[in-house]
Amino acid sequence: MQMIFSVPASAIRFLVVVWLACWAVSLPAGAADRARVEAFLEVTGFDVALDSIALSASSAPEMLGVDAGAFGNQWTEMSQEVFDPSLMRSLALDILEQTLDEEALDHAAAFYASDLGARLVRAENSSHLIEEDEVKQVAGSRIISDLVKAGSKRVAMYQRMGQAIDAAGSGVKALQQIQFRFLMAAAAAGVIEIQLDADELRALMKEQEGELRLSLQASSLAASAYTYQEFSDAEVQAYVEALEEAPMQRVYELLNSVQYEITANRFEELAHRMAELTPGQDI
Repeated sequence: MQMIFSVPASAIRFLVVVWLACWAVSLPAGAADRARVEAFLEVTGFDVALDSIALSASSAPEMLGVDAGAFGNQWTEMSQEVFDPSLMRSLALDILEQTLDEEALDHAAAFYASDLGARLVRAENSSHLIEEDEVKQVAGSRIISDLVKAGSKRVAMYQRMGQAIDAAGSGVKALQQIQFRFLMAAAAAGVIEIQLDADELRALMKEQEGELRLSLQASSLAASAYTYQEFSDAEVQAYVEALEEAPMQRVYELLNSVQYEITANRFEELAHRMAELTPGQDI
């Protein structure tokens, strides 16, 4: 098929799903051993966040203008292979084993192993694995609306939380890079035809950056409201302050980078593998 690229609402939702799945951090020396990193992934819930990348795969064909239903079971089987949780966890371990320093690891692990931290991880894991993200978004938006009407300080807390999780402000550009790599890989594999060169595509994405940023901010607030609705103001405040501490900032910066890279890697592989599918109609 021939496609003139644009970013419809469905693509914005796809990028939002990917972004909301992401956690984060970047460090130089003193890497931890693999067993400790694996335990760290479990105690922080980052293992489940990695697994949830697979949930966004269902939106990928729509982003390319392709009907996944035309491929039947082929699509399901292929996407499960590409987004195999054990593979994604192994990729994360390979990177983190070389980059996650022990001080940051110990600091984050200690917080998430606490009573509050463990409860937060359970709530976050449950939220990550909700397949119908629209349900979470609608419910979360209603909670935000009620909080605003009540003059609650929770909205400001959730805004601080979002800033702490992505302190470098790299989320939008990272998601656009994922989108760019996915589209370029799909075009190279012959899955789609883009009537724009790489520079023109980047320029178009730059124009749409503001829309994406606003959409991500709104979605982040709704997701936080939904995820942490059972926690008290004091508990949310304690969490925000923990996220703002320097070691935790380093952890989140690295984990975000790792998850963005794994997401891009898997979607590039997905684009190449889509060329192997045999739909009942031309794509």
